Amino acid sequence: MNVIERLGLAAMHRLDPEHAHDLSIRALGAGLVPLPGAPVTSDRLHTKLAGLDLPNPIGLAAGYDKNAKALAALMRAGFGFVELGAATPRPQPGNSKPRLFRLAGDRAIINRFGFNNEGAAKIAERLAARPDGVPVGLNIGANKDSVDRAADFAEVVRIAGASADFLTVNVSSPNTEKLRDLQGADALAALLERVITARDALPDRRPVFVKVAPDLDEAALSDIAAVARNARVDAIIATNTTLSREGLTDPQRSEAGGLSGAPLFRRSTTVLARLYRQLNGEIPLIGVGGVGSAGQAWEKLRAGATAVQIYSALIYEGFSLAARIAEDLDARLGREAVTLPELTGSGIADWV
Repeated sequence: MNVIERLGLAAMHRLDPEHAHDLSIRALGAGLVPLPGAPVTSDRLHTKLAGLDLPNPIGLAAGYDKNAKALAALMRAGFGFVELGAATPRPQPGNSKPRLFRLAGDRAIINRFGFNNEGAAKIAERLAARPDGVPVGLNIGANKDSVDRAADFAEVVRIAGASADFLTVNVSSPNTEKLRDLQGADALAALLERVITARDALPDRRPVFVKVAPDLDEAALSDIAAVARNARVDAIIATNTTLSREGLTDPQRSEAGGLSGAPLFRRSTTVLARLYRQLNGEIPLIGVGGVGSAGQAWEKLRAGATAVQIYSALIYEGFSLAARIAEDLDARLGREAVTLPELTGSGIADWV
């Protein structure tokens, strides 16, 4: 992290968290944030994921740029792929403020945004106008007041699917009431059938991913693995935020919402490894939750991930983090004379 980035982060942390979040997006869009300009890449880092070519396996998780307002800059921030959203069919304001909390002592974040976004049509316009570069996906959700949430997911695919490189079905956010109920086997199978039917009607095929919660037991993970196989899902993202508050010390730990950041690492990595074992490598996995270093990215890969995503650590480490992780990962792969495919799943015994 350079001096300018360190000073910028210190200034941001003096502001209300959501105001700082919005200001960072405006600063990125205005070209005020120092960025690498291109992703770190090498023969060792190049990754194939669900038919996508990734220059490196370090991605940006959904939730940061919900409305694709800083997309061009994010594509130059060193990531191997970027995920936007979540998008819903109609614009919605989300939950009331305050709804974002920094737990600095725990290197964590709690949010209860509630799918605040400008709607699928506006986001699709910005996606379609993006420059060439790394793959960009769209996380899709349902409006809070929807009476048919499965129809909402399919509608977002219809409106915005052709503008994205991949689509992530988000049934795991804890901030929309009863959304996680869609992770049940029957509900998820019915939802995916509608999403994939909508995807198949697009001019070109788009990979469909599913993002799951870290608070699932072995039986629920087994059900999800079976549904994902039957639906021919292209990848699973493990995991979203957690409702657990285990081990936290920050005074704001009792705030409602989903917890992300460092405390989520062990829980999310265990779920990742269990899913890898359930699927026997048949469906690629993307590991997300608590990654803030190349060492933690390495562990996600060992636990079964083909690629990883980061988000909360950026709030504490800055946007140079993606490039730093990729560079360190590349160097370690060289030192240990191992390839990414060989690394994936090689350490699940340490996690399950």
